[in-house]
Amino acid sequence: MRGHRTRDVLSEINVTPFVDVMLVLLVIFMITAPLLQQGIDVNLPKAKGKNLLPEERITLVIKKDGIIYMNENSVSVPEMRHKLESISKLNPNVFLRADKDVPYGFVVEVMGEIKGAGIEKLGMITEPKISLK
Repeated sequence: MRGHRTRDVLSEINVTPFVDVMLVLLVIFMITAPLLQQGIDVNLPKAKGKNLLPEERITLVIKKDGIIYMNENSVSVPEMRHKLESISKLNPNVFLRADKDVPYGFVVEVMGEIKGAGIEKLGMITEPKISLK
């Protein structure tokens, strides 16, 4: 039994490669996340409020020229109301983003159509207001 050594089993896991991979993935996601935001570009008014959680929802966008988009698709006011009436029984959350240069009367008219379609929950999306103190 000369030269016979007993080999102990190494029971420790080397986590250094795992940490390296996770840090690389973190950097990749931090760089690409802002690029993934898609949508219709509107100049939102600024107001105080809480941030919304990202969830499945219906977003209505009113651009400066008065065109209404419903989840990225251009719709007229009657089309919008018809679509909202057909899904109002699901009690969805509807969020309205209106350019700050859209006439107030038109925004109120669209809000009236949304409420008339049976939507109970209507949220307004704004940009956070930055206060310099």
